[in-house]
Amino acid sequence: MSETTATYVAESPELAQQRIVAQLATELSVRAAQVAAAIGLLDDGATVPFIARYRKEVTGGLDDTVLRNLEVRLSYLRELEDRRSAILASIHEQGKLTETLRQEISQADTKQRLEDLYAPYKPKRRTRAQIAREAGLDALVDAILADAKADPAVLAENHLNAEAGFADAKAALDGARDILAERYAEDADLLASLRDFVWRSGLLYAKVVEGKEAEGANFRDWFDFNEALRSLPSHRILALLRGRQQGVLDLRVGLEAEQEALLPHPCVSRIARHFGWNDSLYAADATAHERWIGEVCRWTWRVKLLTAFESEMLTRLREDAEAEAIRVFAANLKDLLLAAPAGPKSVLGLDPGIRTGVKVAAIDRTGKLLDTATVYPFEPRRDREGALRTLAMLAARHGIELVAIGNGTASRETEKLVADLMARHPELGLTRVVVSEAGASVYSASELAAQEFPDLDVSLRGAASIARRLQDPLAELVKIDPKAIGVGQYQHDVNQRELARSLDAVVEDCVNAVGVDVNTASAALLTRVSGLSSLVARNIVAYRDQHGPFPERSKLKDVPRFGDKAFEQAAGFLRIPNGHNPLDASSVHPEAYPVVARILDKIKADVRQVIGQREALKGLSPSEFTDDRFGLPTVRDIFSELEKPGRDPRPEFKTAQFKEGVETLNDLLPGMVLEGVITNVANFGAFVDIGVHQDGLVHISALSEKFVKDPRDVVRVGQTVTVKVLEVDAARKRVALTMRLNDDALPAARRSGDAPASRRGNNGNGGQGGKGRGETAPFNNAMAAALAKLKR
Repeated sequence: MSETTATYVAESPELAQQRIVAQLATELSVRAAQVAAAIGLLDDGATVPFIARYRKEVTGGLDDTVLRNLEVRLSYLRELEDRRSAILASIHEQGKLTETLRQEISQADTKQRLEDLYAPYKPKRRTRAQIAREAGLDALVDAILADAKADPAVLAENHLNAEAGFADAKAALDGARDILAERYAEDADLLASLRDFVWRSGLLYAKVVEGKEAEGANFRDWFDFNEALRSLPSHRILALLRGRQQGVLDLRVGLEAEQEALLPHPCVSRIARHFGWNDSLYAADATAHERWIGEVCRWTWRVKLLTAFESEMLTRLREDAEAEAIRVFAANLKDLLLAAPAGPKSVLGLDPGIRTGVKVAAIDRTGKLLDTATVYPFEPRRDREGALRTLAMLAARHGIELVAIGNGTASRETEKLVADLMARHPELGLTRVVVSEAGASVYSASELAAQEFPDLDVSLRGAASIARRLQDPLAELVKIDPKAIGVGQYQHDVNQRELARSLDAVVEDCVNAVGVDVNTASAALLTRVSGLSSLVARNIVAYRDQHGPFPERSKLKDVPRFGDKAFEQAAGFLRIPNGHNPLDASSVHPEAYPVVARILDKIKADVRQVIGQREALKGLSPSEFTDDRFGLPTVRDIFSELEKPGRDPRPEFKTAQFKEGVETLNDLLPGMVLEGVITNVANFGAFVDIGVHQDGLVHISALSEKFVKDPRDVVRVGQTVTVKVLEVDAARKRVALTMRLNDDALPAARRSGDAPASRRGNNGNGGQGGKGRGETAPFNNAMAAALAKLKR
């Protein structure tokens, strides 16, 4: 077959699918059959939680993490296949599709490789090279390449075209240079080689934009900065990009200064060698032909590729950093959502405030709002006695067990007020707990809050939310946009669509891992259950309000728009405690009830005699009850659920006790050992609430005596930890902590100083970090010295 007359036949969807399955199997290190099965289930409308929990036999036991990765990559690879088909069709229509090119395009495994191969054939604007080609200067290029001994200037005299603007040899040679440089710059193999070289050897340089020194003071660590592209951590990349976006920093990509100064430039030399030339092109005694070729190679790099590669590398850095930031945010969100619930206890929620007063909401054991009030113990009213009387009255009237105190402004003052209440009224048996109020204000002003509490003032809705999130963090936090919860780093700088997709997946996985009481869950919580749309969730609540609690799972089918498919996906995650069938309170799916029936028949017992009784199944083997539909993994899960029905994967509830008398930054002293709660985990360390209105930072190097690669290997959001104060900068509201309690603190005299290298808000979205791993903590020279000492 001629290389210029390759026959093009559009690939069948089956072939594309086989390629996708093979690549996913390789990437995920699983069998192709597992991938194909998972894709089939996803395409059929099954959700990841449902597949991971109830279709283990079909997928060979793929867990939710692998399935989530598969789902994301599947979307990418399908887009890749669509683009591949479009490119093949386009080149074929141009009559330029050769068999070799078709094979290269078919084997391309990334969008970047596809676009590199397509570049020479992609319709483009009228470039200088195109104008030169229209003037017939392709012939001059061919002549120069064919005769290495000829002087290009002499050859150019035979290819002048005054009408097209090429009236002399110089103009003709410039046109030929443009043609050949474009040809070189569109060589896919060269691009791949150069891209790899620049990524491995390149640096990112940052300089302050002239005149922006004062305005960009927060970015001063980057005013004269460079670091290898490959080693830049995600939080540093995002800080640099934020500096550029704010017009403070100028970023560029280059090699080490010594390499940049080489003649020829290393990238120019690589271009020359790729096309069979060597560095003799740049020798002092180079021929006219060699000098011209050398100029083409220089032009290819400096004019055609350098700017494009710089943009591409910055894009790659940004995408990698965003992906890591999203991963960190998702991991922190998962920890927060799966924080230990206090459970069905009556709670008094307090939303602290100074001048506007402390908002109070009492809720019963089911989360129902019972009463509200506003007390004014602080400035300007100072009605502390009246506040104590009101709180005592509410606690006694409603049998309050826990007091949830929001951790915002006036939190410690409010906590002290509650401590006085507990001391004055020990008969109430109260326990106080400080609760993160992140996102409470967002919820209070939301449409959902207005629907839940239509007659309640916005400020009081926050107190109710604080109380409920102590009972069940997951059930309450699902009502808030995950991005508003604030456990990420640079969350506003990343791809918002990808962030939302990732966070929504986390919420879905958490909700379904815990399960939902269908008779108490809000529509917001039900919406996150596998297979349920927001419409069906609202219909469930409306049906429940009209007809009363669901007595069994099968009754869910009476809900409007709750079809068989939705029931299949959702039923196993919807629980009905104290219903007609004890199995409805477990994670055993209704489709598997016949398996349970066979087990019960075998031991001649009623389900109520078996469920929760480990000894009841003693001597039975799960393999006895498998069949064509339910294999060993499912039957084992059924046995586990019968032994411990409705197990909650969340940890046991416990709280941190903030130290009495330590309420502000000025109360802190280096060397103090305190208890606190992890509020956020970033790649450079963990932020800890120690009850002084400003989270302290435990740098990654101070998390453990051992080397820590990822802070989440050591700590989790919501975890209670013991820390030592290393350094306090009260003037700039910064606290350095360590979890290595043998570390030496800095002198107490350190209370102010040079501006710190980084800046952080309550949700950790600031933070510029410093050059080098030891300087990413939020202090400059003093902190760097301390950290250096810690690591010795």
